[in-house]
Amino acid sequence: MPTYSEATEKRLDIALLVLRLVLAAVFITHGYAKLFHMGFSGVTGFFTTLGVPLSGIAGPFVSLLEFIGGIALLFGAFTRVFAFLLACDMLGAIILVHAKNGYAAPKGVEAVLGNFGMAVALALLGAGAYSIDALLSRRKSSVP
Repeated sequence: MPTYSEATEKRLDIALLVLRLVLAAVFITHGYAKLFHMGFSGVTGFFTTLGVPLSGIAGPFVSLLEFIGGIALLFGAFTRVFAFLLACDMLGAIILVHAKNGYAAPKGVEAVLGNFGMAVALALLGAGAYSIDALLSRRKSSVP
C-alpha cells in the first residue's frame, strides 16, 4: 500500500496532467484560429483595433506562442517556459483588452483570468510525472 505522501504525489501528477491537457486545448484552439483562419495580417489588424502596442510583432508572436505553446503543454515539453510565456500573454490580454469590460464573460476578464491562473500554476509546479519534461529529467539523472 502506498504511503500518504506517495498517494498525494500521484494525485498531484494526475492533477497536473489534467491541468495541462485542459489548458493545452484552450491555447491550441486559439492559436490555430489565429494562424490558420485569421493569418498574421488578420491578427495584426485585430490587435491594432484593440490598441495592442507593436501589433505587427505581437500578433504573429502571440499566434505562434499560443499554438506551439499549447502543443508543448499537451506533451509536457518545456512546460515551465511555455506556461510562463502563456501567463504573460494572458496578463497582457487582461490589462490591454479585457479589464475595461469588467469581470464577467464573454468580454470581461473571467475566462482569461482562469487561463492566467492555470498557466501560473504550471509555471510554478511544472508538468508532473506524465510528461516529456519528466522523461527527460529521469533520463538526465540516470546518465553517469
